[in-house]
Parts: sequence; structure tokens; C-alpha cells
Amino acid sequence: MSYSLNEKIKDLKSYDPIQGEYQIRLDANESFLSVPNEILEQFHTSVNQIAFNRYPDPYANETITAFGRHYGVKSNLVTAGNGSDELIQVIMSAFLMKGDRVLTLSHDFSMYRFYTSIVEAECLEVPKNEDLTINVDNVIETANEKQVRMIIFSNPCNPTSLGLCKDEVRRLIRSVNALVILDEAYMDFWDQSLLQEAESYDNLIILRTCSKAFGMAAVRLGFAVANQTLTNAIRAVKSPYNVNTVTQAFGAAVLNQKEITDKAIITLLYAKKELFDAMKQLEQQFPNSLYLYHSCTNFVFVRTPYAKELYDYLLDNSVAIRYMGDYLRITAGSPQENETVVRLWTQFLSEKGAH
Repeated sequence: MSYSLNEKIKDLKSYDPIQGEYQIRLDANESFLSVPNEILEQFHTSVNQIAFNRYPDPYANETITAFGRHYGVKSNLVTAGNGSDELIQVIMSAFLMKGDRVLTLSHDFSMYRFYTSIVEAECLEVPKNEDLTINVDNVIETANEKQVRMIIFSNPCNPTSLGLCKDEVRRLIRSVNALVILDEAYMDFWDQSLLQEAESYDNLIILRTCSKAFGMAAVRLGFAVANQTLTNAIRAVKSPYNVNTVTQAFGAAVLNQKEITDKAIITLLYAKKELFDAMKQLEQQFPNSLYLYHSCTNFVFVRTPYAKELYDYLLDNSVAIRYMGDYLRITAGSPQENETVVRLWTQFLSEKGAH
């Protein structure tokens, strides 16, 4: 007898981040800041009290309480996950049936389509405007005409770095007969969150992560916030012990230090501004060779006819960024890292005779 893969997975490919050792890694939108000692000390105290022979708290109560206090939301409306990726998969498993339609945007986070395929739903991609902004009217019209069950998008957007103002997001949520999954993974870098309004909608789930602004990418911790009915459904579907005790302790240690994390966000935003301003000068110097998009995140997004060549050139110089066809995404790094990227970029364009 022989075994063959089923139709829904046989053509899937695993997520493939850049492999190899590079001196500068600006490809994954991670924080370049180390965890402050004050947080590490609190974390070490908590770890010393862990009973490692016992399962984790299934609801991560200490961690969601810290999250609620940090953001001013009710902790009973918060579900913790093993990264927001797990929560996307859990939510799709809970609220979608085979053949249901999911509306996503192009460009947006590539994993939305992946998780849609896993639950055997149909993914409809609505193109963005030529300037990569969201055409809200088109989204609403398509969602209602196609009778989609779910809409999922990131705001601010990964990868474009652009944001949709909260009034337009509200209009979208109120105008569709679909569950809206609002991925606010980068909202700590912007001021247009609907997190504190999540309870007032019966068709909204907001996702947040600790991997970006809080420098916790290594431990994988995300959150879903929604009204009580939706929260109960998410908790019913998730695995019982989905967030390990060490991650819960680290998450609580970070979220309980709002003054420290707020300072870190200011530092990251300043680094982004430095990178953005330097790239803006480069755009003015080589106006036909790159276009820089406005950024509401901790990274910058660039369109250039030399995208693949620049990407390879930077890799050859031990600098990793993200290549996306005609676009490049560069995480804001330390001042030295940003300076290196801009220097190499300038060097490449000059050698190319670009203008």
C-alpha cells in the first residue's frame, strides 16, 4: 500500500525565511534592542517560581491581566496565543467552514492565504490602489457581493508600511456582513488602534503581538481581543495549554513595565525616522531608481527597478533585508546598521550609474 498527500496540502510550501549567517539582519521587522535588565530581573524571579512538572495556566491569566492593564482593555476579552500566527489559524478553524470565502488584500501578510487554504476556504484577494493604499469602497462592495464570511488585513500593513485611519476601518467593519480580523501587529508604532473599541462590535477580532515593539520574537506571544461571545468561541477552539509557562512569565514581565516599553518604542521610532530620512535623501539623489512609501511601522518599504540586484548586493555584503518582487522591505536597525544599509545602497546605485 502507498500513501499520498491530500489535495489541500500537496502543493503547499513551508515558510522560508532567509537562511545563513549575516552580520546585519533587517529582514524580519524584529527589534534591535536588547531586553532591559529591569525586565530580565523580574522574569528571572518568576522563572524561579515555576513548577516545571505542571502544565501551564490554560488561559494565561497573569499575562492577559498584564496585557489588559497595559492597553486599558478587559482581560476577560483577551485570548493569549503562541504568537498571533497561531491565533489566525485558531480563528479560521473556529469561524470558517470548507468552501467559505475569505477576503484579503494585495499586498498584505502572506500567511493569511496560507491559513485560509489549510481550512479549505476560498481566498479572494482585493487589489489595493496603485499607490498601495486600501480602496475601502471596493473592499466593502466585494465583501458584500461575494458574501464573504471573513475579512482579514493588517493595519498598519505588512509589507507596505502604510496605515488606514480608524474612521475608515470603522466604516468598513460597520458596512459588511462578515467577521473582520484586524491584525494590529504594528499598531504600537502608530496611533490609530481600535483595541479599546473591540468590545462594541459583534464582528471584530483584533490581533496584537509582542514580537515587534516589545522585542519578544524569540518567545512567541500574541493576543486576540474581541467581545465576550467571540472570545468564548476562540477559547473553545484553541489548544488547552497553548502558551507555555515561561512565555507567560516573560510576557507578564514585559507588559507590566509600560514606562520601559514606551521608551523602547520611542527609540525604535527614532531609528525608523533616521532610516526613512536617509532613504528620502537617496530618493532625491536617484529619483528614477527608488520610490519610498510613507511608514507607520518600524520598517520602510521601497519600490525600485533594481530590487533583486540590490537584495543580492546587500546579501553579498552580509546584510539581509526582505525581497518582494519590485519591492524591498528594510527593518529599522541600530544607527550603525541603518548607516551601513544606506551606504551600501548609495554605493550600488552609484556603481550602476543610476539616476
